[in-house]
Amino acid sequence: MELTAENYYDNATSFDYMSTSLYKDFRRCEAFALAKLNGEYMPVMDPTALLVGNYVHSYFESETSHSAFIEKNKDAMMTKSGALRAPYKVGDNMIKCLEADQVFNNLYSVGEKEVIVTGDIFGHQWKGKIDSLNLDKQYFCDIKTTADIHKGFWDKDERRKVPFIKAYGYYIQMAVYTELIKQTFGVECQPFIFAVSKQTPCDHDAFSFNSEQDQEYLKEALEDVKEHQDHIADLIAGRAEPERCGHCEYCRATKQITAFTSAADIEVE
Repeated sequence: MELTAENYYDNATSFDYMSTSLYKDFRRCEAFALAKLNGEYMPVMDPTALLVGNYVHSYFESETSHSAFIEKNKDAMMTKSGALRAPYKVGDNMIKCLEADQVFNNLYSVGEKEVIVTGDIFGHQWKGKIDSLNLDKQYFCDIKTTADIHKGFWDKDERRKVPFIKAYGYYIQMAVYTELIKQTFGVECQPFIFAVSKQTPCDHDAFSFNSEQDQEYLKEALEDVKEHQDHIADLIAGRAEPERCGHCEYCRATKQITAFTSAADIEVE
C-alpha cells in the first residue's frame, strides 16, 4: 500500500506498516493494542491532551492545515457561545511561546513539513511522518507538548525517575525516524526535539541526542525493536495470543476474576 497524506493515519495501513505509536501500544499492553487495531475496542481516555498537541502541530505545519484541524474539531474545541475552550487557549500560548523563539524559527520553520518516510527495519516495513525535515542541513525536528518538561516519571527497569523523553518512548521514535530518513533519502540526519509545556507561562526548550548517554539510549531503542517486533507481527497476523497487562483501561474494562489474590500480594506502582 502506498502511503499518502490522506491515508497515512488510516487503520488499514497499520497492517502493512509498523509505526512508533503502534509499537509502543503493543509494548504497553498486547491485548489492548490488538483490540484497538482490530477495531474491537476504542480508548475511553480524554482526547483533549492529544487534540491540544495536534492543534499546536497543525499551526506550524501550514495555515491550511490549522484551519482544517479547527473546522474538523470545532465541537470539541469551542463552547456553545463560540469561545475557545481553556485547554486550547493554553495551546495558543504554547504556539506564541515557540513563535517567539529565534532558535525554533531558525531550525523548525525552514524544514519541509509532515514528510512521510518508510523503510525496512530488521525485516519489517515501518512508516513515519516527520514534523520538519531539512535534508540540506541534515537534521529533523519534532515538536513535543507536555505538562511539565522537568517532571520525572518512574521507570521500573531503571528504578528511578526519568525525563519525559525517555518515559514516553521518544528515543524509539527518534531512532526509527533517523533510520527511515536514511533509507528514504540516503541522508543521515540528526534528531532535535522542541518541547513546550502546558504551564502558565509556558516553558520550552530544545533537545539534541548527541551525548554518549543519548546515543546509548538510541541504540537500546533499536535493540528493543529488534527483540520484540517479530512477536508483534505474529500477534497482528493471529499467529500468537496477546498477553494482558492487567492494569490498562482495556484490561480493566474486560476483566474477569479467575482466582483470589492474597491481600499481601496486591501489586502496587
